[in-house]
Amino acid sequence: MKIAIGNDHAAVELKREIMEYVTELGHEAENYGTDTKESCHYPKYGEHVARAVAEGRADCGILICGTGVGISIAANKVKGIRAAVCSDATTARLVKEHNNANILAFGARIVGSELAKDMVKAYLTADFLGGRHEERIAMISEIEEAEGLK
Repeated sequence: MKIAIGNDHAAVELKREIMEYVTELGHEAENYGTDTKESCHYPKYGEHVARAVAEGRADCGILICGTGVGISIAANKVKGIRAAVCSDATTARLVKEHNNANILAFGARIVGSELAKDMVKAYLTADFLGGRHEERIAMISEIEEAEGLK
């Protein structure tokens, strides 16, 4: 699986660890984030990862900023993106199983590297359950269409 990984200045170190971990799990990690701790704007990196996922250049994405919130908000502005901020492995699994989230987001100032790895593994090994959840995902898509998101 090809995974687009993006981050801002708050998450440079954690991004490196996560990219290495994703590779250890047998996936391809593609860097869409900054590699410097110089202050930068997270919306740019959220958008880059979201567009890679929405356009099919990546199978899914991982976004990391200070809290995971800002970068995920930016990603969710791209049509077809369902970025979910998580701070535990159970939620990371459930956002894939129930919400078919195509981007996992978390905060470098919120979770440590071992918990982040646990979340990444839970997310990447989970599958969308479909069934009753499909109708809900369709409803989310209808909201996007009604808003004219592109």
